[in-house]
Parts: sequence; structure tokens; C-alpha cells
Amino acid sequence: DGMVATEGWADVSDVSVRDLARRFEDAGVASVLFTDVGRDGMLTGCNIEATVDLARGVDIPVIASGGVKGLDDIHMLSQFAKDGIEGVITGRALYDGRLDLATAIAMANR
Repeated sequence: DGMVATEGWADVSDVSVRDLARRFEDAGVASVLFTDVGRDGMLTGCNIEATVDLARGVDIPVIASGGVKGLDDIHMLSQFAKDGIEGVITGRALYDGRLDLATAIAMANR
């Protein structure tokens, strides 16, 4: 829900994801990995809106994670590369065979 979670996602802080990411902008961080913990491993689709919102709100690239279910997620995320989406972690969709890696890479590189 937009707040940073720690300790295996069991503890939710009062710090927003965007505020924490902004703290790292001048610290030499190469990118931010954003995982929607409510969707992670669920194959329900990546939280495109929250990921793009974060990418547009910070000056460092964002890697999307959490809920990726297939090529539709890769296609949608690739549409926002210019906004700072640098990559995506596919996890379970890849392991379950729901996502072909070569096709996903080709799609992301278009």
C-alpha cells in the first residue's frame, strides 16, 4: 500500500516507498527494486500503476517485481521504459513455464 515493509515484509513502516527511494538518489544507488509484496508470487499481474508512479517520482531507475504473470506484464512495463522502468523480476512465472524468457527479452527490447 505504498509503505516500506521490512523483516520478511512482516513489519510495515511509516515511510513511503517514494520517500525512501528519494533518500537513495544521491547515495550512488544504481536502481531501486520495487516489489508489491501483496502480489509477490501470486501471479496476479504486476502493479503497473504503482511501479510507474515510483519511477516517475524518482531520479534513479526502478526494477519492477511482484505478481508478474506473463508476457502482458512485460509488454505493459516496457511501455514505460522512458519513465524509468529499467527491468523486471519474473520469478514464479518463469519457473512455472508461464513466461518464455527469450520472448520476454525480445518484447522488452522493442
